[in-house]
Amino acid sequence: MLNKSVILFDLDGTLTDNSEGIIKSVQYALSFFGIDEKAEDLKKFIGPPLKDSFMQFYNKYNFNEEKAEKAISLYRERFSKKGLYENTVYDGVFELLERLKNNNKTIALATSKPIEFSSKILEYLKLDKYFDFLAADTLKGERDTKAKVIEYAI
Repeated sequence: MLNKSVILFDLDGTLTDNSEGIIKSVQYALSFFGIDEKAEDLKKFIGPPLKDSFMQFYNKYNFNEEKAEKAISLYRERFSKKGLYENTVYDGVFELLERLKNNNKTIALATSKPIEFSSKILEYLKLDKYFDFLAADTLKGERDTKAKVIEYAI
């Protein structure tokens, strides 16, 4: 077992496969602007901050900050009701977390996903009981980079 007392985990792509919820929520947001994209083409949204992704990937549609903020609002409209539940735990995660807890490790989540969503996801997937601390961004973007989230966790 690791000779560390505190273990940090990311959520998306580390503990859970959240691709379905993210992709469908991005499709929902883009449809408002008359943009129809295949799910396969939206995998690039998994990981990076939404604002950066909308502005970078849809620059040809003049996605400036204002348009990106509107897209994020639409994304969150769907994600808060459906997308966060379109999430599955990777094989072996429960066993790993259980083993860490049994070895008296402090387990923290460090995610760029807003705490309003990440806490609901942990609860829904029954992962919340393993975590001693939750470090996340907020809907206002107070910890809008992974570095700020980890700094907050530490």
